[in-house]
Amino acid sequence: VQLQASGGGLVQAGDSLRLSCAASGRAFAIYDMGWFRRAPGKERELVAAIGGSDSDTTTYYLDSVKGRFTISRDNAKSTVYLQMNSLKPEDTAVYYCAARRPRYRDWLGPRSEFDYWGQGTQVTVSS
Repeated sequence: VQLQASGGGLVQAGDSLRLSCAASGRAFAIYDMGWFRRAPGKERELVAAIGGSDSDTTTYYLDSVKGRFTISRDNAKSTVYLQMNSLKPEDTAVYYCAARRPRYRDWLGPRSEFDYWGQGTQVTVSS
């Protein structure tokens, strides 16, 4: 699976952005998909995740983005999206999309790793 993320940019606080991640390869629908981010000087964190068609998982959101970000997928287009509303300066980071084969139930912890990663897209939110 190859992943191509796009949609980042420079926006002002309160604005919206939609990130897209297009996947190539077969059977996109079965893969769990996630959006991660890494801010300068901070560890990478999982922002949102959505299960594939064979997944026994629920959708996940980082607490700080709940109510503002929405992850969705269009299996016909092999694309996953991250709609980001009411952006804050603390959302500034490089955002990465990732995919994993459907074998885990958890999104965090030791048995949750992702298998495929896209290149990052920069999101910068000015105050």
